[in-house]
Amino acid sequence: MAEPHPLAPWLRLSLTPGLGPASQRQLLAAFGLPHLIFEAGYGAIASVVGGPAARLLLDHDSRAAVEQALRWAEEPGNTLVTLGDPAYPASLLEIPDPPVCLYVKGDTGLLSRPALAVVGARSATPQGEANAEAFAACLSGAGLSIVSGMALGIDAAAHRGGLSGPGSTVAVIGTGADRIYPARNGDLARRIAAAGAIVSEFPLGMGPLAHNFPRRNRLIAGLACGVLVVEAAVKSGSLITARLATDCGREVFAIPGSIHSPLARGCHRLIRDGAKLVECAEDILEELRLAVPKAAPIGETGHFQGGAGDDKVLSALGHDPVDVDTLVHRTSLTPEALSAILLSLELEGRVARLPGGRLQRL
Repeated sequence: MAEPHPLAPWLRLSLTPGLGPASQRQLLAAFGLPHLIFEAGYGAIASVVGGPAARLLLDHDSRAAVEQALRWAEEPGNTLVTLGDPAYPASLLEIPDPPVCLYVKGDTGLLSRPALAVVGARSATPQGEANAEAFAACLSGAGLSIVSGMALGIDAAAHRGGLSGPGSTVAVIGTGADRIYPARNGDLARRIAAAGAIVSEFPLGMGPLAHNFPRRNRLIAGLACGVLVVEAAVKSGSLITARLATDCGREVFAIPGSIHSPLARGCHRLIRDGAKLVECAEDILEELRLAVPKAAPIGETGHFQGGAGDDKVLSALGHDPVDVDTLVHRTSLTPEALSAILLSLELEGRVARLPGGRLQRL
């Protein structure tokens, strides 16, 4: 008879439905390694986690799921990392409930490198996405891995910025590691798997269940030495990540925004509660006592040569969202002349239209 795969007992333990990570760790603490748990028998297991959980663990047939995971791990670039593995990130051992098993696509070494989480709104403004990408690129250039959740908006922008530097990026997802969610991030996911790492604690095939995403946020916070919130509403999941980071003793940073923007209110609340206000990536690097790379300041990577009308409109825009009627009043231009200038500025990437017909300077 062939020897069982050394990862099989770990997978059997972690893939028993209804037996949560806390109970799994209780059993590991009591018996040592997973195969010793199953050898201990019903009575010994029940004395640790109770009779129903012991019966569940011993009676559930997880062979098909275990074999599927082992086949997945044999594919190039895929790795299973358990609590007993030297490659398991030490930073996750500092959080209250580290997962017993991690599914990783890409470079497992990134999980143990210094990292910063960059999170924020899915429905981000163009300026917010530009800020996230630029901050992440600068931080990655300084050697920090950028950790985020591969959602649309700020997360995706942060991953793109991370991929542009040597620090690269880690995506912690709320589905199985064999799933891509959202589908619009398919190309990004493939880039991350090739040059960074995608991490999940959920079984293969797990779909995008709503309650899994708050759970993955604790891993985003745990893998990083701090969390930067770029844009967030007051009831944003990003604030959950920030709170979890605080609970783990991590630093929390926030970028302020317009007092008129709903997506700035979450950041402002964090700053009132003690998060560090940052205006450039260098603020974070200095706080973390890391070397500051020589790079163009955020927002100054490109300059456009516009006419006097362009300058007048940009000056009237300021840095808060503005509606067209207000701009007509501020500039004294006719609606036709203003529309022509705004179209030119949009094409140059200097102005963006927001929901509700408002405009914002980039």
